[in-house]
Amino acid sequence: MANKHHGGCLCGAVRYEVTGDFDAFFLCHCQYCQKDTGSAHAANLFSTKAALSWLEGGAHIQSFTVPGTRHQKAFCKTCGSAVPYTQMDGRLLVVPAGSLETPVSIRPTAHIMMGSKANWDEGLEDIDRLDGLPA
Repeated sequence: MANKHHGGCLCGAVRYEVTGDFDAFFLCHCQYCQKDTGSAHAANLFSTKAALSWLEGGAHIQSFTVPGTRHQKAFCKTCGSAVPYTQMDGRLLVVPAGSLETPVSIRPTAHIMMGSKANWDEGLEDIDRLDGLPA
């Protein structure tokens, strides 16, 4: 029986299911991923075998590709949350790890595009860690 993963967007308008396994899990530090996440890197799962099914909200999905690149982002038009998309004529499924509501079945494979990582993305394991909001 194939693995099933469920996820959705922040506002709940978009719901999806992925059936199958992920091939890789990359933490990408390129400048495009920094811009579209507002963070140090994107965390995306990739599969050439899994199938994506939209359970709700397909009409809420917008997609953007940076002109002249393969960099793409799909997102909910209501809340802006990243959602899955396909590339390479549907042969590659890309799933933003943070959009999943089921446990991720693999650990990150690699940090990629480290040559363009954010200058503040160093020694983060040394800063304070809080279980909640700061007091």
